[in-house]
Amino acid sequence: MSIYLKTGKVLPEWTDYNGHMNLAFYIHLFDSSWEVLLEKFNIGEHSAKNEKRTTFAVESHTTYDMEVKVDDEVDMNLLFLDFDKKRLVYKLEMIHKKEKYLASTTEVCSLYVDLSTRRVTEFEDTKRGLIQSFIDENKDKFNSENLHLINKLKK
Repeated sequence: MSIYLKTGKVLPEWTDYNGHMNLAFYIHLFDSSWEVLLEKFNIGEHSAKNEKRTTFAVESHTTYDMEVKVDDEVDMNLLFLDFDKKRLVYKLEMIHKKEKYLASTTEVCSLYVDLSTRRVTEFEDTKRGLIQSFIDENKDKFNSENLHLINKLKK
């Protein structure tokens, strides 16, 4: 199972000379989808601009399972999420909206950062609570198979 985040559409300028979406834009779609949850946890753009706290991706593992082309729509879903005091590990999938095939996945380890010092910091209690509540409400939908970065968490 998965948790729907948003739908994206492959734009003409995102394709390469092979006639399919360039890998950079797979990452772009994954990143913009992850932003949905960052805002929910109060650690996204608003937090970066106003509280000087946000996340930095430090490692990722991406699969390109089937190509997508111009005007294809894809559903972006969360497959897994866990965290510790300073880190998040999550996995997202990209599903072709019409044909329902798996186009791509990405698994990412992100660090929580104080932008005023550019150093890793611990999540505040309120933000930790938001993340934990989301996990508790949705953990039965998570798929922890084939995770590559879960060992980055220090629990």
